Amino acid sequence: MKRIEFLNSPMDSCTMSEAVQHIEKKLLDGEFLQHVVVNVAKLVHMQTDSVLADSVKACDLINIDGMGVVIGARFCGHDVPERVAGVDLFHNLLAMSAKRDFPVFLLGAEEDIVAKTALKVKEINPNLTIAGYHHGYFWDDEEAVVNKIRDSGAKLLFVAITSPKKENFINKWQDQLGVDFVMGVGGTFDVVAGKVKRAPLWMQNYGLEWFYRIVQEPGRMWKRYLLTNSKFAWLILKERFKSV
Repeated sequence: MKRIEFLNSPMDSCTMSEAVQHIEKKLLDGEFLQHVVVNVAKLVHMQTDSVLADSVKACDLINIDGMGVVIGARFCGHDVPERVAGVDLFHNLLAMSAKRDFPVFLLGAEEDIVAKTALKVKEINPNLTIAGYHHGYFWDDEEAVVNKIRDSGAKLLFVAITSPKKENFINKWQDQLGVDFVMGVGGTFDVVAGKVKRAPLWMQNYGLEWFYRIVQEPGRMWKRYLLTNSKFAWLILKERFKSV
């Protein structure tokens, strides 16, 4: 696994299959692995949010999710073979878990969304053991949810909560969750449950998923993406030409 440093963040430059194989080996060896993905928005926020930055840097595997980061890293001279999208890695790990009989726990989103996600992934992977699930609105009693996860017997935990809450939650409670693998999956449950449509493959390949999100939710998304994408463009230009 090759680790690079880009925009003050470590990240692992690898393919999807390499990421899955690395995680599977760690699970088979009984070693704990904390996973995170970095995208444009997260990298931008990490420049000013030290708590988020520390939570990301504490992870054992940091995959590059988002063609913007792939393109930016390549522009700055890094060798990045491909994007390892969180939603795709999620599905690959569920398939691996079904094959290896690793129980999983789903945490996050609204109650009906996480319930639909559990049903959907079970349809896709009939042999998958879902140890439990819980919605993502539990901040008044985090410890009770942590206990529920630990008591479930899950080996993998997927956390579908927005940044930086999910990174900070995982970093805070990792030693008490009782699982061997933790991954933040952002809005993946919304996609799996059918609440949000994913961009067509050609838009994913050209790094235009952000534009697709704006088209779906213009009132909520246009300002967020305009600001973060503009800041990211400035950051990679500074990175590229800082030694010139």
